[in-house]
Amino acid sequence: MKKELYNDSWIFTLLLSTLLVLIESVKVYTFQIPKLLVNLSYAVILIPIIYLILNYIIKKYGVKQAISSMCLSAVAVILFIVIMSFALNQNIILKPLTGELCAYLISSILNIVIYNYLLNNTKLNALLVFTNYLCACTVFHMFYTLIYLESVTTALFWLEYFLTIFIELIIIVFLTIIDKIIKRGR
Repeated sequence: MKKELYNDSWIFTLLLSTLLVLIESVKVYTFQIPKLLVNLSYAVILIPIIYLILNYIIKKYGVKQAISSMCLSAVAVILFIVIMSFALNQNIILKPLTGELCAYLISSILNIVIYNYLLNNTKLNALLVFTNYLCACTVFHMFYTLIYLESVTTALFWLEYFLTIFIELIIIVFLTIIDKIIKRGR
């Protein structure tokens, strides 16, 4: 008699949506790196975790569920922004929304495609997984910069950009270790 498995993938979709709403909420809060006079958003710390959750969904539930989770979480962020704009009696500003949303969707699709390829066609080497995380984070910041900021006019832009990638690089090392621990299938 075959035991029927309960599909609990909705929990991870909800987790992904909550993480994206949290990133949207903390993006305005910054910390300063001493002696460099650079302000970075706290969202920098949370962005790589998006890809860990997506990769977990791919390993446990498959690519279709990862894509639907990605789309549902994007809708959740849009709803959050609309509801908060209404609650705070402010106009909905689409420019930041489109930059973040495009960056999230493009980098997530890239992550899903590459990770699925690695999962099905390689031994899932830690270096390849690390490179996938780094690629997804870099693409996120590239598209966010191109669409939302439109240009690189600030004097400290490149310093902030590379510090952001460096901080995420450190976080990605730990996420790669966690990723290697996660087993495929339910």
